[in-house]
Amino acid sequence: MKDLTFETLWAVFEEVFGKGLFWAMVLAAVVVTLAYLFVLIRDRAVSWRKFLWAQMSMPFGALGAVLFVQWATKSSFADLGGPIDVIVMLMVAAVGAIGLAILVYTLEALLVRRASE
Repeated sequence: MKDLTFETLWAVFEEVFGKGLFWAMVLAAVVVTLAYLFVLIRDRAVSWRKFLWAQMSMPFGALGAVLFVQWATKSSFADLGGPIDVIVMLMVAAVGAIGLAILVYTLEALLVRRASE
């Protein structure tokens, strides 16, 4: 693998997660992103109360993402072989934290309506 291209990453992710799970995750990410954009456009402002709850969920998203990747790849923490593996796990944790925060904010905005907001 001489060059890192989008097609290479696509193939690697399909191989790691399987085609069905990979495309289900892509579809879920697109749906949540569109719902988040809808909420931001509809509300025309960020609700700091919802934002606080979203931030409080971030550690759970980080942990969940790391455990999910460990499960999907059928590996364990003992299989981490060097600094690049730790960096990848930190990036997975960051994406999981941000993803769950966006999901929590969006769900709270769509499902919970407060009279004061």
